[in-house]
Amino acid sequence: MGRKVRIGMVGGGKDAFIGGVHRIALRLDGYYELVSGSFSSNFDNSKETGKNLGLAEDRIYETYQEMAEKEAARSDGIDVVAIVTPNHLHIPIAKVFAEKGINIICDKPLALSSKEAIELKNILESKKLIFALTHNYTGYPMVRHAKSLIQKGDLGKIRVIQAEYPQDWLTKKAEDSGLKQAEWRTDPKRSGGGGCIGDIGTHAFNLIRFVTELEVDELSADIHTFVKGRMLDDNAQIMLRFKGGAKGAIWSSQVAVGNENNLKIRVYGENGGIEWKQEDPNYLDFTKFGQPTQRITRGSGSASEEANNVTRIPPGHPEGYLEGFANIYSDVYKELFAQINKQKYDRSNDCYPNINDGVEGMRFIETILESSKNNSKWVQFNSK
Repeated sequence: MGRKVRIGMVGGGKDAFIGGVHRIALRLDGYYELVSGSFSSNFDNSKETGKNLGLAEDRIYETYQEMAEKEAARSDGIDVVAIVTPNHLHIPIAKVFAEKGINIICDKPLALSSKEAIELKNILESKKLIFALTHNYTGYPMVRHAKSLIQKGDLGKIRVIQAEYPQDWLTKKAEDSGLKQAEWRTDPKRSGGGGCIGDIGTHAFNLIRFVTELEVDELSADIHTFVKGRMLDDNAQIMLRFKGGAKGAIWSSQVAVGNENNLKIRVYGENGGIEWKQEDPNYLDFTKFGQPTQRITRGSGSASEEANNVTRIPPGHPEGYLEGFANIYSDVYKELFAQINKQKYDRSNDCYPNINDGVEGMRFIETILESSKNNSKWVQFNSK
């Protein structure tokens, strides 16, 4: 292309966690150059962050509205913006940049409601823009391998799917301790109607959808808030019925003492089963019925082409969270490259989560809330 993709960032100011993760990820493969940003609603914070990142002073903006306006007018303006703010700001910011014709990479969950998610989808489609949602676990090599096994039919018809994502960091009322991450994640005005289900339950759901591609028909949910005075749920148990007859379950919790980020998925078919654990992500256990369990290693000869395509280092050297984000950025780069160079692009092999995954994630949260409010009633799931 002759140059790197020019990217800007909204959010991710000083002391913000996820902004730093995105900045590492976008630099990892050398495809992107961070050239502008509005990193905080506090302009002093934003200026300090931008200066520390080596940005030109005139490309550190006081507001995201100013940033979108001025970057869209520049001949060397940004090709894409990364949105790494709390949930309630995702849609307002994305709409402003989309209206200016700027592509978007956004943190999850997408919105506060499916209605506003669909409003953004309509803008993106009318402008023919690229949109990626950073469900980073879809970028792990062994997750890509699991997906390929199911697509090739190695498990046979899927019968049972179980996913769980327990944490323990909100076992006490951390939102009252001054911890910024806990404050906004437990605030319905900034996080939306789902607490635990929005923050990590959507990851488990997206992982199921990505790996199996099975569509949910209906669900029954029981969500609960164990910590007294907390405004959003901190534990959820969800049963799933899939189109085609498979059954599933999701457990997500932020009060499960002894768990850090213990995301895992198990899928069982007529002929075999698989298990993958995020805290030990370089291995996938695959069992054919009647045979010993095979441990597939990331980067090894037993890994699929799909997995090896997103593997950077030899087996035995850990690779995981940051690289998962980077793989999404690299996937998006391929489409950005084609767009910038006015080349045809085949989306059939895309792996990165898109606007449809964002809308579906909001439908997932809303359906859970409806079911739980009605004594765990089975509720039809509409992903559109």
